[in-house]
Amino acid sequence: MSARPRRQDNVGHMADMVPPDDVPNDEAGLLEYLGQLIEHARHAAASQINATLTMRNWHIGRAINTNILGDSRADYGKQIVATLSHQLTARFGPGFDRPNLNRMMKFAQVYPDSEICVSLSHQLSWSHIVAILPLESEEARAFYIQQAVSRTLGVRDLRRAIDRKAFERHEIANAQIPEGSAVPRDTFADPMILDLLGLHDGYKEQDLEAAILHDMRTFLMEVGQGFTFVASQKRMLVPGDTEYILDLLFFSRTLRRLVAVELKLGKFKPSYKGQMEAYLKWLDRFERREGEEAPVGLILCSSANREEIEFLELHKDRIAVAEYWPLLPPRAELEAKLRQIVRDAQERLARRGITAKIGDAEEDDT
Repeated sequence: MSARPRRQDNVGHMADMVPPDDVPNDEAGLLEYLGQLIEHARHAAASQINATLTMRNWHIGRAINTNILGDSRADYGKQIVATLSHQLTARFGPGFDRPNLNRMMKFAQVYPDSEICVSLSHQLSWSHIVAILPLESEEARAFYIQQAVSRTLGVRDLRRAIDRKAFERHEIANAQIPEGSAVPRDTFADPMILDLLGLHDGYKEQDLEAAILHDMRTFLMEVGQGFTFVASQKRMLVPGDTEYILDLLFFSRTLRRLVAVELKLGKFKPSYKGQMEAYLKWLDRFERREGEEAPVGLILCSSANREEIEFLELHKDRIAVAEYWPLLPPRAELEAKLRQIVRDAQERLARRGITAKIGDAEEDDT
């Protein structure tokens, strides 16, 4: 995954403010036209202000870094930051305290290329960037930038994704999907954390499905980008008057294919594979439209033996398996659990002769 953000030219340009329609002749149409013009102008102004603020912060950070490098005294860096913070705050007001100046310096260190920063400044707010900067892994930063831009995440949602280790969980899922697999990589997370669905002790499969249907947005934030809900309890009639019922059906715009989701309590069982294969065959024959890729399946279980899943090679049949956790563990426990899962995945990859690219769960101060 590249750490270089996409370029977005002419964001906030005056030409973008003008709605594409001709000016209407009637009063109601004119009011709607002017409303669009005002909204476009507000968006363009906010975007330009944010881009200017972000680039100002980058230039401040770069200037301080350059100045510090030119002085050989060991304590000069801390001294100059403290002095500048006091003087800039007295002259320009809030926004130049020492922590913020340190963020600006880190920003310039992490992204020394001004072209990348210009592009980044048009895609994310300074608050987004502040949330991403503490991450030490270049791959993790690139992942969260891509997620924030493609999914238009607000700062709160971005921080929540970082706190819930979305990057590490996607990498764990990818470790079970070899390159060239029938299941596209970077599609699912493993485990999926469904604590926001509010499940209580003793819940049943129908309770899990009902909670997902009640709070579809929360589930879609976990399951992946570009997913659209299609149906629940999807009935499939096959020759011989046999009827299958699939728990949840989605369509992924990103993957251009249907995604069948089956919910299971308890540990994954190999028999689930045959059940999902039947669903996928039916969807491929009766629901797949021209131009779409073959459907894929996701089996969600409360626990899974990842070594067994790897042995069964479900990915060859367009099937992925992931755990779901109904509760979000405390931060230290979450990091410890993911670290162990990562170590196990690295060992499995090493046995297959594949260089592991999964990083340990990051400990950041976001």
